[in-house]
Amino acid sequence: MPSTQEPSPYAILEERLAYSFRDTALVETALTHRSWLNETLDAARADNERLEFLGDAVLALVSSDLLMKRFPEQSEGELSKARAALVNEAGLARVADAVGLGQWIFLGHGEAQAGGRQKRSLLANTFEALVGAIYLDGGYSAAFRVAERLMEPLLADVPAAANKDFKSRLQELAQGRLQMTPSYAVLSESGPDHAKTFEVAITIGDKEYGRGFGRSKKEAQQSAAEIALAIMEAE
Repeated sequence: MPSTQEPSPYAILEERLAYSFRDTALVETALTHRSWLNETLDAARADNERLEFLGDAVLALVSSDLLMKRFPEQSEGELSKARAALVNEAGLARVADAVGLGQWIFLGHGEAQAGGRQKRSLLANTFEALVGAIYLDGGYSAAFRVAERLMEPLLADVPAAANKDFKSRLQELAQGRLQMTPSYAVLSESGPDHAKTFEVAITIGDKEYGRGFGRSKKEAQQSAAEIALAIMEAE
């Protein structure tokens, strides 16, 4: 007798995740951005922010587990930097983009028109929510398997990414050499909301050491820190 069960509307996404949800309400919530609710006023649906909170914690544990196994000789400080490089906004957005997550997100019309489906922060947050949903639906083992498989390509880049934490390296150098902490100031921001460019200046004491640009304040700070680090090391 043929099955009368309807296929999941998220079957393609589940295939890419290599995970099938038992509770489709969880995956729907994970994919629901608050902008969609603001426009539809659907009282039966919640946005994904609580699942994002949970997924962030799950990914911190999963990434710690993976890094401990992959880099058994690294110190706690090195592992912390590697984890920050692994689960940062850029890395999670890269994973989300690899499974084409943007096409499934429930977005308000305005957010979609503003390029929300390609917005790095939105993709990263939705992936966190999806991991939180998998954790609730199938437990830690299921969330670990999905995250491990999808984040495997990022693990190869972790040592290089961790070494590019210019802000941390600069702070250690400035405090050790000058007993001062670098200060960052946003000088300007330009462009539309979905593609802003920030300019950040870095000063140590009363001296400006450089200016950096980036698509986010953090990226601009890293750019400025890289310039300042090169100057201080040359001095």
